[in-house]
Amino acid sequence: MTEGAPPDETDVEAADDGSTGHQSDEPAAAGDGGNDATTDSDPADSATEQTAPAEPASETAVSEASDIPSDVQKYDRFKKIEGGTYDRANDFLRDRTYITAREWAIARLCADFRTETGVEMTKIGENLPELVPFMTDTYTPQAVNQARAAFEDKVRKAGATFLYGAMCDFFTAEDLDDVMYEATEVAKFLLEVEGVDLAVEDEMEAEDRISSVMREVREQSAALRHDEVCCPECGNEFEVDE
Repeated sequence: MTEGAPPDETDVEAADDGSTGHQSDEPAAAGDGGNDATTDSDPADSATEQTAPAEPASETAVSEASDIPSDVQKYDRFKKIEGGTYDRANDFLRDRTYITAREWAIARLCADFRTETGVEMTKIGENLPELVPFMTDTYTPQAVNQARAAFEDKVRKAGATFLYGAMCDFFTAEDLDDVMYEATEVAKFLLEVEGVDLAVEDEMEAEDRISSVMREVREQSAALRHDEVCCPECGNEFEVDE
């Protein structure tokens, strides 16, 4: 794990303040006493040092590439977003969702790198900068698991919040259509950024199915609130779809 990675047991929200995954740009300090080392050096030694061939940079690059698993090298999601844009991605998600950029990316990776025995959290954490362009540091398996758990928890809470809003009669049917349209547009955008190609026909079909489900939810919640077909205040009977 490289310098600047989040601690294993830190708070999830604290780790998403925009600094997570960004390495320090501070250059390494030079060693003290450099002039003393060259003052008494033998000329022959200096000549030998100057003429010694340097290790080719290409060999280092090949060595690093060979350490990356083949499925990581072939992973092609998130290619539509440039590296170094963590803050922009995080701001977009915070304005429109409950999740952060870190939780979004890691939740996607946990779904893609799931095996019969579980999620390959070590592989995800060690190769995170290779998998997601805007994540510039490695994570421990504990940090990966922490982000995944936070994502799941927020989805459940958001689902409960939305369903209550749909059932409590606060929104009209038209209001719910607007809410679902906005939510669908954000979800489709995130999928497209991940590299999913959505056909227009599939989008329209999904929207129709969601609208149909929400109308059913509203009708059933009205029946639940009013004891099926009887108003608790006046005793007047009515149809659920009124």
